Amino acid sequence: MGIHPTAIVAPGAQLGDDVEIGPYCTVGPQVRLGARTRLISHCVIDGDTWLGEDCEVFPFAVLGVTPQDKKLKVGDAAGKLRIGAHNRIRENVTIHGGTPFGGGATTVGDHNMILVGAHIGHDATVGDHVVFTNGAMAAGHTVIGDRAILGAMVGIHQFARVGRMAMVGAGAMVSHDAPPFAMVQGDRAKMVAVNLVGLHRNGFSAEQRSLIKRTFRLLFWRTGTLQQRLDHVRQGQLFHDPLCREIVDFVAASKRGVCSPRTTRHGRSDGAEAPGEVHDDASTSA
Repeated sequence: MGIHPTAIVAPGAQLGDDVEIGPYCTVGPQVRLGARTRLISHCVIDGDTWLGEDCEVFPFAVLGVTPQDKKLKVGDAAGKLRIGAHNRIRENVTIHGGTPFGGGATTVGDHNMILVGAHIGHDATVGDHVVFTNGAMAAGHTVIGDRAILGAMVGIHQFARVGRMAMVGAGAMVSHDAPPFAMVQGDRAKMVAVNLVGLHRNGFSAEQRSLIKRTFRLLFWRTGTLQQRLDHVRQGQLFHDPLCREIVDFVAASKRGVCSPRTTRHGRSDGAEAPGEVHDDASTSA
């Protein structure tokens, strides 16, 4: 374990084996740092904040301070911030703890990449293997599913959800829920395709990709109300597959509504004939 002489580590902080704390870092009294976690320099880790093993925090990141919530009074302490293992948290990232008006905790899973200038608000839940590209921001009470990718400068509205392995294109403003495996773009974000490249990269078979595309066609690129389309899919053979059920259950549970399909100037949905032909790597550059 190495602590630079200019770092300030409060009594009560718990440091795992081989933790490194670089120059001018500040570590609060309730902080726990897992084994081999490294604070490079000028980091502020405060509040009831835990980081798991093998995390790396870059200069000027601020984790666990009092959230940006107008209901909190001056001097109110932040709630819990729980960050898992093997996370890379880059320069100028801010992640706030929970509040008594939410779940009381902000949680971030394992193996995430949170790039320069990203923000995760109070009471948010972030899964595993998620990428926040530069400047991406998730507001309070949001839920970001496993292996989702948020492109540069994305904004996720408070209480909105991003499903597993969804791809949110750079600059998108997401005010409704983005379903699992979807690709969404724009302001306000519209669904444009299935994230086929992401599915391929994560080992989904051709049959699984085809099933997800068929589910999207039936739910989002057909006529009728959303409830009618949900009922239709539930009554079919596709619903026996867990991937189809995951999409249907996510959509059915939405409280904000899901991102609507983008249509052309002729009124036809972009994905009506072949949803999923847009690649997921078109908007991920930092």
